[in-house]
Amino acid sequence: MDEPTAVPDGPGSPGGRSRSGGDGRARTGDAGRIEDALTAPLREAVGALGGYGGLVYLRSRDRRSLVLAMVTGVPRSLLRAWWRVPVSGALPMAEAYRHGEPLWLPDERVTMVRFPHFTAGLPYSFGSAHRPVRVGGETVGVLVVLRSAARPSMDAEAVDLALRPAGEDMEERLGRLAAARSAPGGAAYRIEYDDEPVGVRLPTPAVQPVRVGLIDWDLDSDRCAPDDEALALLGIDRADFGGRMADVEARVSPDDLHELRASRDDALRDGRVRSRQFRVRDESAGGGEAGYRPVELWGHLVRGEAGSPRVLVGTLVDAVGGLTAAEATERLPDGLFSLDQDGRLTYANRRCEELLGSGREELLGRHPWEVVTWLRDPSYEDRYRAAMLSQEQVSFLVRHPDARWLGFVLYPDVHGLTGRVYPTVAPYGAETGREAGAGAGGPAPGAAAGARAGALYHVVQMASVLTEAVTVRDVCRAVSEQLLPAFGAREFALYTVREGRMYLLWESGYPEGFLDPFEGVTLDTHLPGVHALTTRLPLFFESPEDLSVAYPGISLDRMSAWAFLPLIASGHPVGSCILGWEAPHHFTADERSALTALSGLAAQAMERARLYDSESAVARVLQEGLLPRRLPAVEGLRTTGRYLPGTQGMAIGGDWYDVITTGRGVALVIGDVEGHSVGAAALMGQLRSAVHAFAASERPPQEVITHTNRLLAELEADAFATCCYIELDPRTGRALAVRAGHPPPLLRRPDGHAETLDLVGGVMLGVEPDAVYPVTELTLAPGSVLALYTDGLVEQPGSDIETGIEEVRRCLAETPADSVEHLADRLVRTARRARERQDDVALLLTAYR
Repeated sequence: MDEPTAVPDGPGSPGGRSRSGGDGRARTGDAGRIEDALTAPLREAVGALGGYGGLVYLRSRDRRSLVLAMVTGVPRSLLRAWWRVPVSGALPMAEAYRHGEPLWLPDERVTMVRFPHFTAGLPYSFGSAHRPVRVGGETVGVLVVLRSAARPSMDAEAVDLALRPAGEDMEERLGRLAAARSAPGGAAYRIEYDDEPVGVRLPTPAVQPVRVGLIDWDLDSDRCAPDDEALALLGIDRADFGGRMADVEARVSPDDLHELRASRDDALRDGRVRSRQFRVRDESAGGGEAGYRPVELWGHLVRGEAGSPRVLVGTLVDAVGGLTAAEATERLPDGLFSLDQDGRLTYANRRCEELLGSGREELLGRHPWEVVTWLRDPSYEDRYRAAMLSQEQVSFLVRHPDARWLGFVLYPDVHGLTGRVYPTVAPYGAETGREAGAGAGGPAPGAAAGARAGALYHVVQMASVLTEAVTVRDVCRAVSEQLLPAFGAREFALYTVREGRMYLLWESGYPEGFLDPFEGVTLDTHLPGVHALTTRLPLFFESPEDLSVAYPGISLDRMSAWAFLPLIASGHPVGSCILGWEAPHHFTADERSALTALSGLAAQAMERARLYDSESAVARVLQEGLLPRRLPAVEGLRTTGRYLPGTQGMAIGGDWYDVITTGRGVALVIGDVEGHSVGAAALMGQLRSAVHAFAASERPPQEVITHTNRLLAELEADAFATCCYIELDPRTGRALAVRAGHPPPLLRRPDGHAETLDLVGGVMLGVEPDAVYPVTELTLAPGSVLALYTDGLVEQPGSDIETGIEEVRRCLAETPADSVEHLADRLVRTARRARERQDDVALLLTAYR
């Protein structure tokens, strides 16, 4: 069946919303079809790599998903679970897109190590190459080529070299297509896609063309009028043809004359002729002795008015290839069958019918496992999927209901699959077993079918992401980022129940203000989200009409299908999850099961996160109580502090800062207790109190740190801490500094030059009870700014701490020092905007006037 064509989104094409109307529907004869840009390069890429299939993913309109735009060599149905994948997902195509780097996975072992969740969804042996597609310097999609793992191995450099010409060709074509479709003044490279994938076939091997001729046969006068191709099939030169059927019969084998003459009776009796086969003389082979060539006659009778001739309008078909092959397979003792790419039967010989117990007409055009009841097992369908995706022979045994055993062998290629079925004996040790698998690429008995494997991927992926989600906000974001792309939904809302009312936690895609009337509704309100929660049953509506009938008067937005999923954890209600689709959507059994399972995972994660948030709130109150509420005002100094908790763990830790007035001046302190927990915060409070007490007693800096170190060692807290202590005389600018394993402070001089202060340091606090901490003397000039900080400000994943210190030093030098508040905000801006902070951040700025 021909696949529909699709167009990429552009001006006047709103997201490819529907195939049934509007500018987003499929079109033919359009110079802007997506096939024009993708087909030739995709086929070229598959051929260059010696692959058997190829895919092209393009980014979605909302940039959250990669959408499968084109597929070749692989049935679209096998990849349905991956038609739309989240950009943030643990998938090879998503990683290639995010990082803009090619990715080569030569076999299933490498894929398993790199992407275990992907392998759980497609547990088959194959290799895959993923090449980012860039247009206008921006990554807009990914070119994927599938390759049999049994082929000779290639290294990543050779793969990249092989795919480069096709990739560059695709990028150039997409650029031209986008530029042609952009509105004046619009974006030149607006490449996005939100429709179903377009299926294209790989070129088929050259085969002998089928010859067909036309003939009109007047049954009353026995005259005929063949065209040139029909005369060529009969071996008659037009100059020698007299226009009578006798001239045709002279060319027919004497053994088959009855077949030709019987066709006249068929036409008069039935009004048509169906596949009358006979042989005609063929002198083309040479050698002196004439051969015979099989042909078939098909036709229908045309009856005119009374007295007019009765004419058989017929077709002569050269039957050399098809007829000979069919006759050969009918003589074999084994059953032979052929499946197309989607697993539907296109041919079966008579022996296959006998062994399967089903007629050919019943099987043709359908999946065998849907027709033959004893093959209705996911594991049997999975054998077909394994063969098509591994492109390797697969064999297995099946026990017939009458206790016979049948062997199946599947021989795949990119255009379909040929199968053989034969009687065999029971495998060793099998008495009541259902089936046994034994073949290259064959999965273990009882393996889940591909459709279920796709659903399994989404469940595994969601479970993996939710294990890393700590707070309620983390859970909401993770569920949104996974569900919307995975199922093609456009709207998402997550509600929680508190004190008998429903409150919105997270929403995405809704018109502004649309959800306001539903905020705080009670659990007896007649709404589908409430009913899904109270009945603990998911609700699915495949059209606006379905929803309006069930809930008359309910407010509707632009969505056309909805899923309302209850969130139930440990037997009690947590909330509801609502998904909306732009077009009417049919929910398959697998999709309903997957969504229900995913809602259960989300509910468990939500309950865990709510408990965590409650504990974290208590911990934050504790930490806020331990940090100074305000810094003392000191004449000649301006001080300010900043604290940012880490985003991992309890989001609290042991970082602290303090400003303490002493008899000799003011002590500037910053410290960091290792760990992120309530214990770390409590220990930080003890150390801060100790430092404050020692400093207030007017002990010199080295004694303050020495006594604090001994105290921490005596506490036996199994934790260490770092600290930097600087005692400054505001009248003279002279200072004494002690550093215990802490990052060095930064000093911005009056002329704007900033430098790292090379303070002699000692070991961390709590390591050696009798450790000695040297003192460094400093002198600050008026207009100087001193910056004390913890390592969370300067440590970044993938970078060393020296690089981070240099970046902060540069920022300190380049930012005006007119306001310490503004300067402090500027120094922590990057850390504040970071989505993930692995450590706390503390900063203490002191400006000396």
